[in-house]
Amino acid sequence: MTKLSVVLGEYAHGKPLLDGDVAIDGYEVNPVEVKPVIGAYRRMIRDLEFDVCELAPTSYLMALQAGVRLTAIPVFLNRRFHHADVQCGTASGIRFPGDLKGKRIGVRAYTVTTGVWVRGILRDEYGLDIDSVTWVVDDDDHIEGRAPSNVERVTDGRSLGEHLRSGDIDAAFSGNAGTGRAGAPRAGWAAPAEQPAGEDGPYPLFPDHDVLAADWFLRTGIYPLHSVIAVRSELVEADPSLPTKLYAAFAESKKRQVAADPEWTALPRLAKQAKQVDGDPIPYGITSNDASLRALVKFSRDQGLLDADFDGEPAALFAAGDYPDA
Repeated sequence: MTKLSVVLGEYAHGKPLLDGDVAIDGYEVNPVEVKPVIGAYRRMIRDLEFDVCELAPTSYLMALQAGVRLTAIPVFLNRRFHHADVQCGTASGIRFPGDLKGKRIGVRAYTVTTGVWVRGILRDEYGLDIDSVTWVVDDDDHIEGRAPSNVERVTDGRSLGEHLRSGDIDAAFSGNAGTGRAGAPRAGWAAPAEQPAGEDGPYPLFPDHDVLAADWFLRTGIYPLHSVIAVRSELVEADPSLPTKLYAAFAESKKRQVAADPEWTALPRLAKQAKQVDGDPIPYGITSNDASLRALVKFSRDQGLLDADFDGEPAALFAAGDYPDA
């Protein structure tokens, strides 16, 4: 039986597969733990270190364009809305999206998927000229060479959170894309507690972010992707049935978790998102994710991360296989 090294983040809906409770016909899963899992993205893209690995969707698209020997299946283990992600400095004077023009905004790296989604929303929904913003980063891109000239690197060793509190930047992304971590995404990176919003702390660009996110979803059908499963291309070439087998195993793993925990108590954020989308908070498949896939490709093109002639048809993004919505 062929062993597959598999790296996933910590998801209850992926655990049955990692634990071996869900089988992949002809294969044995060898789980590899990488914390934070973001550290595995770079190792997979640059060194093809694992057989199967969760990746950030934008990183996968860029790797596909660059000819990296990876392909993917339409399994998206993580989803998030992003209207809450921009936090403004106390003295920044920012009240509306248009106030971000000419400002300095912190983000871990220019190509992080959170950044792509937020810039796309600010550009398409609110008319912000994203090229007028200076994007301040403190980490490398997984695939380098696509960041525009209005990206500036932090050089003093301070975290983005420290830069925001001192007023050296006007706003920043929260969480792993910005102020929720410090250091490079490898073993031992720090995850400091973010300063709570309030009179003395950063405040959200969109105080009513949940309402805006729900409205955006209802109008566009876009439900931002934050995870995709990539496979080394040589394995698919050796066994063209592998993508279908993998997809079926991930779908079964999710099915078992939902049966055991239909209210998503293991991850309350997904329970909340299930209400926002009035349905499955992590739909798998190509058809059910058509609008989201097309939007991510569009935003990535608009921001110079993908070439204009990149084939953005959703079916072209994945290995040939059988992927019923699941």
